Amino acid sequence: MKKEEFMRKAIELSIENIENGGGPFGAVIVKGGKIVATGVNRVTDSCDPTAHAEVCAIRAAAKKLGTFNLSGCEIYTSCEPCPMCLGAIYWARLDKMYYANTKTDAMNIGFDDSFIYDELELKLTERKLQSEQLLRNEALKAFEAWSNNNEKIEY
Repeated sequence: MKKEEFMRKAIELSIENIENGGGPFGAVIVKGGKIVATGVNRVTDSCDPTAHAEVCAIRAAAKKLGTFNLSGCEIYTSCEPCPMCLGAIYWARLDKMYYANTKTDAMNIGFDDSFIYDELELKLTERKLQSEQLLRNEALKAFEAWSNNNEKIEY
């Protein structure tokens, strides 16, 4: 299959998902020229704010391939990813991302992530989400244990 065919599949999934009560987003993960996994936006259906198409596709691909490292894979997504999904794509180590609609296109239909980008530029004390650090010294024990664990699987 060609790149355009994989993207058409992501777009097809996004349209079908609307008909099934979900949001207008679809994603396809490809490895070696074959679709490994797909995902659609199921936020409202699953009552899971992280159930975006890209995250769902990453979860399915990781499970199918038996690894958290999706190097060697590419993602085709019907829309430029939100900050959460973009972070997940980086953490999954996907080789390349293709997208169709832009974040501006998404904003124009009510999916506006610009507030998150704006918040990330601010100091913690200036953000809308109030934050307070607690018990750092106690929490550092877990990081020390991780650092000293010779059997850890780094990711």
